Amino acid sequence: MSTFGAIARRAGGWLPLIAAGALASTLTLLALPAVLGRAVDEIVSGRAGGRWLAPAAGLIALGVLADLVNTFAGTACVAGTTAWLRERLVRHVLAIGPRRADRFERGDLVSRVSGNAVDAAHAGPSLVSVATSALPPVGSLVMLILIDLWVAVAFLAGVVLVALVLRAFARHTTEIITSYQRIQGRIAARLSESLAGARTIAAAGTVRDEERRVLEPLPELHGAGTRTWGVLARTTAQSAVVGPLVLVAVLATGGLALLAGRISPGELLAASRYAVIGAGLGGLTGLFGTLARARAGARRAGEVLDVDPAAYGIQALPDGPGRLEFRDVVARAEDATLLSGVDLVVPGGSAVAVVGHSGAGKSVLAALAARLRDPDGGQVLLDGVPLGALSRDALRRAVACAFERPVLVGETVADAIGPGRSPAQLRAAAEAVHAHEFVSRLPEGYRTPLAAAPMSGGETQRLGLARAWPAERVLVLDDATSSLDMVTEMQIGHALTSGDARTRLIVTHRVATAARADLVIWLDAGRVRAVGPHECLWESPDYRGVFG
Repeated sequence: MSTFGAIARRAGGWLPLIAAGALASTLTLLALPAVLGRAVDEIVSGRAGGRWLAPAAGLIALGVLADLVNTFAGTACVAGTTAWLRERLVRHVLAIGPRRADRFERGDLVSRVSGNAVDAAHAGPSLVSVATSALPPVGSLVMLILIDLWVAVAFLAGVVLVALVLRAFARHTTEIITSYQRIQGRIAARLSESLAGARTIAAAGTVRDEERRVLEPLPELHGAGTRTWGVLARTTAQSAVVGPLVLVAVLATGGLALLAGRISPGELLAASRYAVIGAGLGGLTGLFGTLARARAGARRAGEVLDVDPAAYGIQALPDGPGRLEFRDVVARAEDATLLSGVDLVVPGGSAVAVVGHSGAGKSVLAALAARLRDPDGGQVLLDGVPLGALSRDALRRAVACAFERPVLVGETVADAIGPGRSPAQLRAAAEAVHAHEFVSRLPEGYRTPLAAAPMSGGETQRLGLARAWPAERVLVLDDATSSLDMVTEMQIGHALTSGDARTRLIVTHRVATAARADLVIWLDAGRVRAVGPHECLWESPDYRGVFG
């Protein structure tokens, strides 16, 4: 099923109510000219005609009520579908993993989840509205046939022109709106990048250059917007001609029928109203425009939902020390090979440093060990089980990762360390990485809102370490102590390299950390150059050159 169809079906029980409201509104709209026509005929014939005023008032009231029901149901439907689609998109983005999500720029993803989801949520109501929009012209045609066949033929000829105008409008609008939304996403992505690097931009004095970069797609956006308005303008111009033509044709034919005595003055009035109802393009262009935006929004949402999420198995981990094994592992990014032919074993319970020049593949190796990405070739195993065969819960209990620039998420410091953990667990993790000292000095301790807890880079890294600390078997640190002061780094380094039964894979640029490790993996240009104790590797000038 297409994304558009799935979104439309999600509207569920609201759609029959919307359809019922539209049907009731259309029926009252079609009945009212006939009732008014009867009143006119009675007045022309010398009778009072007052007995038709009450039915006319009743039809007007019923039409207003139907429109209110339709508006309420449509608004509630769109709100519920928007919430469902946004939640689904957010869950899916988190499920596909960092590597697959990288094909979308962050600002563009935000644009899809926020703005495009709202447009897409109109899928169900817009389909119902477009389907029921055929009722007024069809109903008008039926009523005109009942009045006079030739008047109906004149009306039908005009309605064919209306259909051609709407068909052209719908075809061009969807394509243009999709282009407009894509360009908006690009601008949002660039703005997101600029906001993230605002301090760097200000320090470099490149604010003007950054403004130009962010706003560079504006001419394209202007072009897409101009094309949208161009289509709308053409449709409006065409409707300004077609609508009156239909009315003139019906009035002319009806006037001849009146002179011939085939219809009454009241029926001519009714016929004129049916011509206006059946050939009205203003509301129809709005409906087709909404449908086009819904299709474009659904297409943008579908591009995200079509990305396969990371697959997990069902296996649990057997008892083991946390032995990591890389078997002929290959990792690629587009046309570049990041790691090639990696065969190595990380002994369970050991502290292993990963070193190498920038671009050697250290962070890629760490991501593979934590299954933040899957290898493009080969396997990574934990205690004999391929990481891909483990269930999500088993994997995330066993393996955790801390980063050089952790992103703290949640409302409070406690949330950033670990939502759902008890106060004792939070404090134990924070004390292990020497974060408790500064957290306890915050105004509300662990309950301090993150926005009210300004932290240095080192303090942020310590909270990132505390978040990863409860891992049961493997702790992966991707340069996660680079911003710590010397004393704190030594304290945490001592905790990592002594008295810990877990496997610790530590990406580092510091010689002291490598010296404290049980083993060192030396990466060079995406390959394992050597594995051994630091003191043995230190004899190589190339190895010493890794540390500058």
